[in-house]
Amino acid sequence: MKSRMLTVRSLSLLLAGLLCAVEAAPQNKKAKGGKSKAGATQKQATAFDQAQQIPGGVSQATDGSTILDATANVNNLPLRFKVSMPADQFTTDSGVAGGTQAAGAAGALGLNVLLHGDGGQSFFDFPNQAVQAGLAGMVILAPDPNLFWGGGQGLDRTDGVAHSQAVADLITNVMPQMVAFNASKVSFTGVSGGSLLLSGFFMPAHMAQFGDAAAGKQSQVLLNCGGLAPQVDVDAANAAALAATRVHFQSTQQELAQLQPAIPEAVAAYEQVATGQGLDAAAVGALQTVDNSPVGGHCEFDEQDFVSGVQLMADSFSAVMQGGNGVLAGTNVNVLNPVPGNEQLAFSGAS
Repeated sequence: MKSRMLTVRSLSLLLAGLLCAVEAAPQNKKAKGGKSKAGATQKQATAFDQAQQIPGGVSQATDGSTILDATANVNNLPLRFKVSMPADQFTTDSGVAGGTQAAGAAGALGLNVLLHGDGGQSFFDFPNQAVQAGLAGMVILAPDPNLFWGGGQGLDRTDGVAHSQAVADLITNVMPQMVAFNASKVSFTGVSGGSLLLSGFFMPAHMAQFGDAAAGKQSQVLLNCGGLAPQVDVDAANAAALAATRVHFQSTQQELAQLQPAIPEAVAAYEQVATGQGLDAAAVGALQTVDNSPVGGHCEFDEQDFVSGVQLMADSFSAVMQGGNGVLAGTNVNVLNPVPGNEQLAFSGAS
């Protein structure tokens, strides 16, 4: 059967598969292309092209849930996503065996949507695939040749506005066709470059859509190894939503040099949004926390490795973000330091 891209009205599945990609963010673009022996310039496959060679489809999650890996055309951008749910929570139109839900049906589980770092490693690892404290896992692949969320390079994310809009529209318009989920409980996890998109563009422009407390919506945002002060205006509705949104910034002692000033600037900027909504220091500290105590490099929250560090934070999402004790899974490290008084992070080196 010939596959086709999913739109708001149509769906196709790819074949199952895995990729082991290299990820470190934020990165600068590298030159593409080379010359053959005859001197003719040859175009090298981009990271996005290579990712498309890795088949998707249906597989099983670590907790026994069902993973659907498919692609949607959203605002003329190809958004590949994975979502993990019990099989009976998929819609009958999703193509998942055992799916029983009607399109648009509400479900009990919310979503924890992860945006990977530059290069896409965490998309293929899918560290948040297990259902945790009422949130099912979802991860989205950046629609960029280099697999950079927000495009551009380094801290300059030139496609941040378009990518943020596409993420919001995917969740709102496409996912109800695929799974039954609680649209009032959608949370987010950023990894490195994904955190740059969330903090720089998505949160200031779209938080009202997912964290409007007055409308009964609850959202948490976990920003791992990356952060930007808002790069777009924060209007009144989004400012109000941000003042009710749980946010945690997590870094390490040996963070990337270019992120060491950017993360504290983001911390201070979001604190200012909350105080601008009338929250006092105690209220801000209950909502916004920050930590960089792990003695590791970029995203090495377990003080060992990038991949295992990101997995540790995914496993600790409930403890850190959903009213838990703030202790990282399998450790005695408590990361719940209130932002007021802890805005200026001290680093011991750079990775």
